[in-house]
Amino acid sequence: MFNLPDLPYAYDALEPYIDEKTMRIHHTKHHGGYVAKLNDAVGNVSVSDDIEEVLRNLSDLPQAIQNTVRNNGGGHANHSLFWTIMTTESATRNVYGDVASAISRDFGDFENFKKEFAMEAMRRFGSGWIWLLTDKGKLSIMSTPNQDNPAMDGKTPILGLDVWEHAYYLLYQNRRADYVEQFFHVINWEAVQTNYQCLS
Repeated sequence: MFNLPDLPYAYDALEPYIDEKTMRIHHTKHHGGYVAKLNDAVGNVSVSDDIEEVLRNLSDLPQAIQNTVRNNGGGHANHSLFWTIMTTESATRNVYGDVASAISRDFGDFENFKKEFAMEAMRRFGSGWIWLLTDKGKLSIMSTPNQDNPAMDGKTPILGLDVWEHAYYLLYQNRRADYVEQFFHVINWEAVQTNYQCLS
């Protein structure tokens, strides 16, 4: 049985960058919906309670439920990370430490990383996610369609951005570029740093 995690902050805490109504709907309706459909799909099938492990081993599941678990399990994993890498604390909104050094090493500097991340977000046609990944300490950016998660390719993200319209349309309408720009005001670099250190 998978559960909808609580947000680590209030629904209005990320304003003015992400509005309260979007956060409430996004968390309770969208993420909540993925969890409910995931639990319905797995039913009495014995699966790990680690959703990323389930996604890495989709082919081990009965074929009849693989696509449903891919979509809804991916949605659960993606959002569970997403909520944790945003913050209301201004002190943790500045990149620092090992992950800052790695960004400078692998992208030239932070501004170039930000530019490449935003470009990838704008190139993603339709719905999907943009990820910052580490593989043996080296950082890279990738995107996935729909609710696909990098775990499906044996990779683990340290930061992710939801570019489905439900994540931003109430406040930004069709202005995805503005949403991506404002996302950088709420990144919890302390959490990203922890994720990086765990995988390096």
